[in-house]
Amino acid sequence: MFSAIVIDKNDDGQTVGLQQVDESQLPEGNVTVDVAYSTLNYKDGLAITGSSPVVRKFPMVPGIDLVGTVSESSHADWKAGDTVVLNGWGVGEGHWGGLSQKARLNGDWLVPLPSAFTPKQAMAIGTAGYTAALCVEALVNAGVTPDKGEVLVTGATGGVGSVAIALLKKAGFTVAASSGKASEAEYLNQLGATTIIDRAELSEKGKPMQKERWAGVVDSVGSFTLANACAQTRYGGAVAACGLAQGADFPATVMPFILRGVSLLGIDSVMAPKAPRLAAWARLARDLDPAVLEVIGHEIGLGEAVEAAKGLLEGKVRGRIIVDVNR
Repeated sequence: MFSAIVIDKNDDGQTVGLQQVDESQLPEGNVTVDVAYSTLNYKDGLAITGSSPVVRKFPMVPGIDLVGTVSESSHADWKAGDTVVLNGWGVGEGHWGGLSQKARLNGDWLVPLPSAFTPKQAMAIGTAGYTAALCVEALVNAGVTPDKGEVLVTGATGGVGSVAIALLKKAGFTVAASSGKASEAEYLNQLGATTIIDRAELSEKGKPMQKERWAGVVDSVGSFTLANACAQTRYGGAVAACGLAQGADFPATVMPFILRGVSLLGIDSVMAPKAPRLAAWARLARDLDPAVLEVIGHEIGLGEAVEAAKGLLEGKVRGRIIVDVNR
C-alpha cells in the first residue's frame, strides 16, 4: 500500500483526497518509480479543484511532474536505481501522475535527472521551469540575442515566469517582468528582472500596432496580454507563447507578423519529443543557479496538496510548490 491523492467522480460530482492505494491498482507501464517529490502546476490545480475538465478518466492520481528512483523496469533505457524525471505526457490527466508515493509509467516518457540538481531541486523546476527553458531555447533559436533589446516575461511571479527570468538573465538578456503583484518587485529583481511593469498595461484591449519595445517575449498569460505583447515586439522579434492564465483567446491582428516580421512561437511542453526535452534540461543545468531555486520553491507535504491547489488557482502562490510525497 502507498499514499496518493486520488480524484474520483460519483453522482454528486468530483471527490478528491489522500488515500491508501494498493500497488496492484497502478496503471500499465514498463517502469515503476518510487516517487520522491512532485509539484503543483496550474493544470494540477484545475484537476484537483475540478475547475476545468482536465481529468479524462477516473479514478485519477493528479500531478504532471515527478522525480524518483526506478524500482522495476523492463524498458531498455532504465534499470533499478536510476533517478528519473517526468514532465507532462498526459500524466495526471489520462494516466496516473506524480502526487503519489509510487508511479508506473512508459519509460519513453522519462529523462535522467541532471547531475546539477537534487531531486527536490528538479521539482522546484518542474514542468513550469522546463517550459521556461523550452521558451528561452525557442527565442534563442529564432535569433533573439541580448544586443537586440529587452525581453518581456509575463506572468512573472508564476513558475514559468520566475524560471524564465533567471535563465534569460544568465544568458545575458535584459529582462522586463510583467506582474500584478507590486509587492513582489524585490523578488523579481532578485531573480534578474531590471524593469517591473504592471500587468494592467498589457491586460486590456490595445491597438493592433504599438510602440516597439521587446526583442522577445515569454508569455504564459494569453488573451489581451499576448496580443499586446505581439503588438509591442520589435521588428524581427519573437514571442514564445506557452500559457493561458488570462485566457485562451487571442484577440489580435496579423499586423505585427506581416509588417514587422514578428514570429509567434507555440511552446508545447506536454508532448514535446525527447530531443528538445533534453536540450531544455541541459540549459537548466547550465544556466540556472541552484540557489535561485531556494527563492522560487517552497515545500509542502502530500496531505497539504489539495488545499494548496485551491490557493494556486486563486493567485495566492508565488514561484513553485514542491510536494514531498513521503510526508
